[in-house]
Amino acid sequence: MPEVSFEFFPAKTDEKSAALLRVAQRLTAYEPRFMSVTYGAGGSSRERTLETLRQMSARVSTPLAGHLTCVNASRGEVDDVARAYWDNGVKHIVALRGDPPVAKGAAATPYVPHPQGYRYAADLVAGLKKVAPFEISVAAYPETHPEAESSQSDIDHLKEKFDAGADRAITQFFFDPESFLRFRDRAVKAGITRPIVPGILPIGRASQAWRFARMCGASVPEELKALFEGVDDLAPIRSRLSAVVTDRICQRLRDEGVEHFHFYTLNQSAPTSTLCTLLGRQRCHALVENVA
Repeated sequence: MPEVSFEFFPAKTDEKSAALLRVAQRLTAYEPRFMSVTYGAGGSSRERTLETLRQMSARVSTPLAGHLTCVNASRGEVDDVARAYWDNGVKHIVALRGDPPVAKGAAATPYVPHPQGYRYAADLVAGLKKVAPFEISVAAYPETHPEAESSQSDIDHLKEKFDAGADRAITQFFFDPESFLRFRDRAVKAGITRPIVPGILPIGRASQAWRFARMCGASVPEELKALFEGVDDLAPIRSRLSAVVTDRICQRLRDEGVEHFHFYTLNQSAPTSTLCTLLGRQRCHALVENVA
């Protein structure tokens, strides 16, 4: 039976925070390896991320991971957040370079390292290992990071992160399983031996999923676009299509030996619950019954 892990983003209101905690509790029933909470561009959600992790630690027994970026922050500031994680029982960090915050309607700006900060994710990983013996996950890009000079340089940067002490990589989401498998083959050829975990995005509204794809450089197969054409407002059909399509991706990866899937939940329980069930993850009913 494959392992699973889940990603959430911090909510902006008390009402949504309460809903997020309920979702986390429901998904705990699938006994994930860990649950992670994201960190906004430029550290913009730092306090909300910390508070979400504090609340989750009081309500779930699943190991927690906090995202942490090095953009727009000095080493001291980043190290302080890492210590706050550790002091709150969060021993796992998803270490990312991060992107500069972008004002609504404004164009994205190029990444510029903070003059007193960690320059890139590999430097961040090395620095975090000096703060505490964290478990560290890093990012990987099956279809190449949009800012990478080439696909090979992208693999080289990933290897640098592993050489600095990362324990695993979690990939950006993708809709073509072959892109992940080709990427994994290239990583192995480059000497990378630590786990590369596929990031899976259950498709909710297709318009939203395709927008996310454009933002991160993930391709959307034309047959997939055609399949979801016109069903965004037909929730029952849309949810069934999503379950079938995403499960096919996961089963193809399982056929090639993948045994850990990281789900981008978008703070919703139903799509991820469906996929966990299709993967053979059985719910712990005692946990489900105890959800407030």
